[in-house]
Amino acid sequence: MVGDTQAYREQIRDFVRRDVDLTVEPRMFSGDTFWSNLRSTGTHVWLDTGDLNAAGELWSAEMSALTTNNTLLNAEIQKGIYDELIGEANRLLADLDSAARVHEVAFVVNVRHGLRLVQEFGADVSIELHTALSHDIDGIVSYGERIHEICPERFLVKVPLTAAGLLGARELGRRGVRVNLTLGFSARQNVLAATIARPSYCNVFLGRLGAFVKQYGLGSGENVGEKATIASQQALRAVSERNGNPTYQIAASMRSATQVRTLAGVDVMTMPIPVAREARSVLPSDFSDRSSEDVPVQLVRDELVSELGLAELWRVDDAEYRVAEELDVDLPADGEELAQRARRRGLATLFPELSEADRRRIREDGKLPDFHRWKDSLIAGDIGLDALFSIAGLEAFAKDQDQLDDRIRGLIGE
Repeated sequence: MVGDTQAYREQIRDFVRRDVDLTVEPRMFSGDTFWSNLRSTGTHVWLDTGDLNAAGELWSAEMSALTTNNTLLNAEIQKGIYDELIGEANRLLADLDSAARVHEVAFVVNVRHGLRLVQEFGADVSIELHTALSHDIDGIVSYGERIHEICPERFLVKVPLTAAGLLGARELGRRGVRVNLTLGFSARQNVLAATIARPSYCNVFLGRLGAFVKQYGLGSGENVGEKATIASQQALRAVSERNGNPTYQIAASMRSATQVRTLAGVDVMTMPIPVAREARSVLPSDFSDRSSEDVPVQLVRDELVSELGLAELWRVDDAEYRVAEELDVDLPADGEELAQRARRRGLATLFPELSEADRRRIREDGKLPDFHRWKDSLIAGDIGLDALFSIAGLEAFAKDQDQLDDRIRGLIGE
């Protein structure tokens, strides 16, 4: 695998960091009572953006991190701001074959942009792996370590919630790499993740869940993702206390200012720029910790909770805890073994067996799966809504990663 030798890793690290001095104090940002009051509930505020200028307009001393992903990075790359760096990296990597060179140049640009964010804000930055590594444990570990080595003090590695991702994240944690396990949508997914992978952070992409329910006329959409996030927060606290490894909850994919108020007290909120701006302008700042409160979900029919498995977003059965603990004690050798053992123990909806045609259809749907296409499979218990969303999210990221890679190919003449 490219990058497996220490000499090569150091060469790329030195190239990426060649004019970056992280010992220089970042610019000072003033505090803000609004964000300070939210922080007092226990919530750490992150910005979900790769745009330095937009982040700089909102950044406050109370904020502690930024998170990027394949979509956000692609938006920055398409601006052309890294075209010169891409050319320099291409010349440095001229001995690699075309496919390896594109992958490595993408790595260089990804970590270089992360370093700029660290340098500007003096904050932690989550760096997402290339989507081609999502089912490759060795690749997850190798590139995760390389990301960490670029900036061990500030970089977190975003690993997708796949069977291989769980095992790769576990090994990265063993090697001292902080992991942000991404693309989670339910409490039960995060119980499995916290028990097996033991990452520093887990996510619930709450906004997409509410948008799905609303778009397909299943209910108002209000509080669907919030309920899953609060349940996951509570479950993670219980798992962390039991295994002695703290895993913190991120409320991700936030869509509105009201979610900021509803979820005050959750470990982390990572807010897109429009949500942070709206919250700051329209919400009163008298926040209180609501991370232990239940919230109501309104559906057109209560039966939808059981029919579509909506309750699986916020409920964790005893059997799911037991399976997670069994897999933790006797770790599978690879992702396929993990998925097979989980299916045999009753978690088939979390690890569905999908054909290539199924995956193509999920990719065609985009971030929000087509309810009419998947309704029968959800009712039959062939797939869980959380698993469907995780796969859809990964496929959406892969499309943006492909666009990013295509720009690199065009610039380097491949």
